[in-house]
Amino acid sequence: MSETPDPEVIELASKVFDLARTGDADALAAYVDAGVPANLTNDKGDSLVMLAAYHGHSAAVSALLARGADADRANDRGQTPLAGAVFKGEEAVIRALLAGGANPEAGTPSAADTARMFGKAELLELFESR
Repeated sequence: MSETPDPEVIELASKVFDLARTGDADALAAYVDAGVPANLTNDKGDSLVMLAAYHGHSAAVSALLARGADADRANDRGQTPLAGAVFKGEEAVIRALLAGGANPEAGTPSAADTARMFGKAELLELFESR
């Protein structure tokens, strides 16, 4: 059952992934409100939240989480948005993900493991205080 994807669907998905990368929270929210899955993933398993988090867009992350996106959805390599945000040093994104229920122990390596690897004691304290 290999059905050829509709080119219009592929184009729409590409546009939505670009919105996550650029952090257009309002447009992302509108698309999800109109029916785009909040947990949409690309061919690498990166969710909209992962793309927004990795590119430092806390407002986009919050908008997606408020619409039911999974804060801990790992990509095909086992990485979570929180671990990506720790790696990139995106404090506002880290806080948005934690507020949205992200688990610092999820994924491989986890956000907590990533914080340990990079000697980010303040993040480990933040994770433990939640």
